[in-house]
Amino acid sequence: MANAQGVGILPETGFVRLHAIVGPTGIIPVSRSTWYAGIKDGRYPKPVRIGQRISAWRVDDIRALIERCEQAQA
Repeated sequence: MANAQGVGILPETGFVRLHAIVGPTGIIPVSRSTWYAGIKDGRYPKPVRIGQRISAWRVDDIRALIERCEQAQA
């Protein structure tokens, strides 16, 4: 599920916005609706509000998700 080549484009720490995570060019190739359904189901990490209308995800949470996906495929 996770694009292992995309891990290198993640910053060391901080936050990433949705467009960097999902979509055809994102790290995880799923649609926005699938991503939000996964958040509701507990498959994907919840966002952090960094502004009144801005949400982002912790890089550490995304890296942990990628590791879980890689372990599940192995």
